[in-house]
Amino acid sequence: MRIEKNLKRLKRTGGIVGITLAVVSQKKLLEKLVRYIVLCALSFTDALVSTGLSKLGYEYVNIGLTVTLIKFRATLFPKNRRFPLESKLLQIMSTARDLRLEFIQMQGTFWGVDYLKYDNCNNDGSKPTVRYPVMTRALMKSGRPIFFSLCEWGDMHPALWGYQVGNSWRTTNDINDNWASMMSRADTNEVYAEFARPGGWNDPDMLEVGNGGMTKDEYIVHFSIWAISKEMLNIFGSDAYRGDRTMQAPLLIGCDVRNMTKETMEIISNEEVIAILWVFKLKKSEWKEIGRVAVLLVNRGAFRTSITAHWDDIGIPAGSVVEARDLWAHKTLKQKFVGNLTAAMDSHACKMYILKPIA
Repeated sequence: MRIEKNLKRLKRTGGIVGITLAVVSQKKLLEKLVRYIVLCALSFTDALVSTGLSKLGYEYVNIGLTVTLIKFRATLFPKNRRFPLESKLLQIMSTARDLRLEFIQMQGTFWGVDYLKYDNCNNDGSKPTVRYPVMTRALMKSGRPIFFSLCEWGDMHPALWGYQVGNSWRTTNDINDNWASMMSRADTNEVYAEFARPGGWNDPDMLEVGNGGMTKDEYIVHFSIWAISKEMLNIFGSDAYRGDRTMQAPLLIGCDVRNMTKETMEIISNEEVIAILWVFKLKKSEWKEIGRVAVLLVNRGAFRTSITAHWDDIGIPAGSVVEARDLWAHKTLKQKFVGNLTAAMDSHACKMYILKPIA
């Protein structure tokens, strides 16, 4: 038996453990690999708990396993052993740490989990609109609540039909760790903002924060856009995002949380930014009642510039006197604003505020 490629743990993890394998082997080798995956996943679980991230809402540990078999494909998981013992052990251990377990499933069924991401790799050629409802019906018979994440890369516009099938749906192809890829996923996802609602969320793919391909400012923009509800306003080539239409992106950490930098931790653990996500998903009516608006100003350009958010563009009554809370500086500005708010920022940087009318 042999492994065609060295086993490599991908740096795409925080809530996600990604393993890519090409195996020509017997089942015993696969079982060893599964045990290795279990150990990796448990170490990530420990990191989410020890860093305090689990208390901020990062509650799922996601395991992505792509297995390509040239031999023994039919006998890999016999019908009476669809869920390996090691996976059950991991499920028990994750529960003991007050976290939940996800499997990213490639054309098969694993039971005893809380979250299933059904990927589109190695599919049988049938349409996602036919294939995914089959899994929906199977999950409904499992006897436990399971979050069902659809991942057909946005090919058939799942935002239009995904709510009847699952709990989230990828609106885009895979993200890459660079500014252009990140912003293009945000733009594509925004098209489907109106289809996101409690129980069904748009998914522009995981966060790349901490993987090294972008600057600190760009990662702050990335995290901010994924967290905020948004309506895009074209302002001199830059953007303002307003808090009453929804980006509705799950915050799935994509870096190695066991070895992340202090800078990365500061970004993904910003409680004031994360709070926006929870408020809009869980208490949208209450948010409107208290009259606050979340605003994100993003400079897409190559040079430092100023961006203005006008009250009539972001849903604040004209003439209102507004207090602004800077969510990345963690301070309330001394200046009060009437009619609009203008902020200067560097290239590929942003400003994020909670605006509260006070008069």
